[in-house]
Amino acid sequence: MSISERTSHPLGPVSRNSLFCLVTITMFVVSSFFFCLHTTVRPNFIDRNFFPGSKLNALTDRWTVPLREEGKFEQSIVTPSPASSRQSRTGVQNTQKCNPDKALLKVYMYDLPPEFHFGLLDWEDKEQRIWPDIRGKLPDYPGGLNLQHSIEYWLTLDLLSSRLPDRSSPCIAVRVDNSSEADVVFVPFFSSLCYNRFSKATPRKKSKNKLLQEKLVAYLMEQEEWKRTGGRDHIVLAHHPNSMLDARMSLWPAIFILADFGRYPLNIANVVKDVIAPYKHMIRTFVNDSAGFDSRPTLLYFQGAIYRKDGGIVRQELFYLLKDDKDVHFSFGSVLRNGVSEASRGMHGSKFCLNIAGDTPSSNRLFDAIVSHCVPVIISDDIELPYEDVLDYSEFCIFVRTSDAVKEGFLIKLIRSIGKEEWTRMWKRMKEIEHYFEFQYPSQEDDAVQMIWKAVARKVSGVKLMVHKMRRYAQYDVVKEMNPKPFPVNFS
Repeated sequence: MSISERTSHPLGPVSRNSLFCLVTITMFVVSSFFFCLHTTVRPNFIDRNFFPGSKLNALTDRWTVPLREEGKFEQSIVTPSPASSRQSRTGVQNTQKCNPDKALLKVYMYDLPPEFHFGLLDWEDKEQRIWPDIRGKLPDYPGGLNLQHSIEYWLTLDLLSSRLPDRSSPCIAVRVDNSSEADVVFVPFFSSLCYNRFSKATPRKKSKNKLLQEKLVAYLMEQEEWKRTGGRDHIVLAHHPNSMLDARMSLWPAIFILADFGRYPLNIANVVKDVIAPYKHMIRTFVNDSAGFDSRPTLLYFQGAIYRKDGGIVRQELFYLLKDDKDVHFSFGSVLRNGVSEASRGMHGSKFCLNIAGDTPSSNRLFDAIVSHCVPVIISDDIELPYEDVLDYSEFCIFVRTSDAVKEGFLIKLIRSIGKEEWTRMWKRMKEIEHYFEFQYPSQEDDAVQMIWKAVARKVSGVKLMVHKMRRYAQYDVVKEMNPKPFPVNFS
């Protein structure tokens, strides 16, 4: 075709060959698209947000409804709830079985006598076994404030179940029989429960809590696993801030799993070697939350103990600054007399929730706020947060320095300056990450149990570094033991 013929064509400068190619490609794309729709087994997997047109939605409805009516439609997307096993982050139930060979973390667990773990729950076995049969009824963990420090229970259950043949949960951590194959060594002492239940002593008798800590230290010091690494690869649970006060000086090389560092000197516990774990939240998770900015009448919410010691003195200062503001709920509260139910209603109906330092820098109130999708306002200068090396809390929390928070008018002015758009962004982010803070058995993908194991796994390289440095002069030390006296030297 000549230039003159091409320019006089009704399609202008486009050649017939180009037109043919364009039409062919278009037909291929369209036919491929409808072929995918036709062959999809589960039509509800199509994300309608990508196809806002009403005609396409009507088309997929025509395919879906008859299948439901004929009983052939397999419902595969289930709304997650705290009472049921958690779904994966995609919304599809996880059916992948645990493969121990592909576990992120290999864990050797001491077979401590039951008095250190499930025996503290009044569990007894007629056959004198060390561990309960977790395929049957699990030993009950006490409720109330005990629950907030119950991570020892959930982590131990996860290890016990890690090699069950029918386990469907992801196995981030798997139990091994040979300690030489392990990345870490797990010490199954329910220290927080022991403190809560057995810390009272009499004038002539030590408390059971103290006695068990002394027995634990004596036991560990005799183990080859401890001697091999100096305890640096051992995991010791001490989530309650008072739970290991008698043993921590002896066990300081170990990886402590803690709520915060509030009552620990830097040489015993620090962010380099230890793991900060979340509290188990006390109030109910806000399931199917559609209560956005305009549906939450309370601007700022706090309910709890107001008069605290140490860093918690800021609570009473804020109480006197905020108690008369009509948009603020700031009152005393406890777990007694329906306190948990009241706090659930209050947080679910509030835009912002205060998390103020108490006797220690942290509390379970932060995690109550997260599962309520109530934007946390954190006033605690020394707080350490779980998984903060992989999770950016500034995406869904407001941090305020204590020195600024106690300035008259500062805090409430700051909160009122946060508009609906910014608040909604943080609200949505909380709904995306709330499962990171759910403790459950069996554990599910990226819940609190799995996230804690991942945090431990990130410490392994540092542990190996310290152990290897410790062994630099191991051969030299053996020679010194064989020759305790210095070699004689002749100066003549």
